[in-house]
Amino acid sequence: MAKLIHTMIRVRDLDASLKFYGEVFALMPSHRLDFDDFSLVYLRNGETEAELELTWNKGRAEPYTHGDGYGHVAVVVDDVTALHADLTQAGYAPMPVKEFKHEQALLARFFFITDPDGYKIEVLEKHGHYR
Repeated sequence: MAKLIHTMIRVRDLDASLKFYGEVFALMPSHRLDFDDFSLVYLRNGETEAELELTWNKGRAEPYTHGDGYGHVAVVVDDVTALHADLTQAGYAPMPVKEFKHEQALLARFFFITDPDGYKIEVLEKHGHYR
């Protein structure tokens, strides 16, 4: 059996990414490996053992392309509406809160936010399948 331990994304400005993930999702560095040409910084919080790995290739100036295969990373929170309001007040630009229904039954309440490198993060409210 396999256990998901991390997802990796490449970031151009490590400090901006650390600030974003720390302020928005309380993801803090749990492990860091620095090499001459690149650094790997693993982020997590008390809610999960899975980590987000930020790979910073030092000296890269141009933005990364996401191609047509990347979709999004998802996180779950207790109250989507409250977090959305907090992030808006803090100057972040989350997309509007939406509801996803099937036959009038609520499946999910969520919004998307984009990190400094343009990666989409889906923020879901704890409900049903999303725990």
